[in-house]
Amino acid sequence: MPSYILTLSCPNRIGIVAAVAGFLAERQGDILESAQFDDRASGRFFMRVRFEIEAGEDELNRAFAPVAEGFRMEWLLADAGRRPRLLILVSKFGHCLNDLLYRYGSGLVKADIAAVVSNHRDFYRLAASYDVPFHHLPVTAETKAVQERKILELVEEERIDCVVLARYMQILSRDLCVALSGRAINIHHSFLPSFKGAAPYTQAHARGVKLIGATAHYVTPDLDEGPIIEQDVVRVDHTMTPDDLMAAGRDVECSVLARAVRFHIERRVLPNGNRTVVFR
Repeated sequence: MPSYILTLSCPNRIGIVAAVAGFLAERQGDILESAQFDDRASGRFFMRVRFEIEAGEDELNRAFAPVAEGFRMEWLLADAGRRPRLLILVSKFGHCLNDLLYRYGSGLVKADIAAVVSNHRDFYRLAASYDVPFHHLPVTAETKAVQERKILELVEEERIDCVVLARYMQILSRDLCVALSGRAINIHHSFLPSFKGAAPYTQAHARGVKLIGATAHYVTPDLDEGPIIEQDVVRVDHTMTPDDLMAAGRDVECSVLARAVRFHIERRVLPNGNRTVVFR
């Protein structure tokens, strides 16, 4: 039976859950998973429902539109059986790329990796080992606009649903950030803003840091300040060298980015201003 995921947010009021459940019940829909959150601070209600139903996507969209209008919903209905398409951007640190490709090859990432793009050639063999096309798009200050246009062309040609910056060490232009709004995820260490620039782990070691971590967030024109999707930390101690800290940091970056990508492609992340609601 066809399955779908409905996500929505709207001003909170009585009857939202009943209206959604009633809509599905009238059409013999079977709810498989449901989660909701009432944000008292913003006065908005958020909901995610996965269900099976003998109906087409266009038919459901037309039928649900009046319900959504009545509650002033921002909503999206998606075919749960469709595999999202990912584009991965990477530079010279390959740990997150390697982790995502392994999960993809093992069937743990329920998506198709359409291509890998890099401003260096280091990982073309790694991509090829998973039969993923590799695009070498070098970039300089003079060629940045042209290079970013090629990235956007790939996004359109490959019908990309999500762009993953897997340690892509380039600052995206404002235009590219806007074009990819809500569908580009970045990962970085969680020292920001304490240790910026080169050698953050050396700086952290010199300060005797006891926790290191990683943050995955949506890309916005405000560098590294987009809505956070997922974070995690690991404990470190005085016996560890800067290289040990870097190795631990790379491990946590991999796991945090993988979870953020999974939450996004399973439509578990709903925007809430500068924050996100994540239905785990």
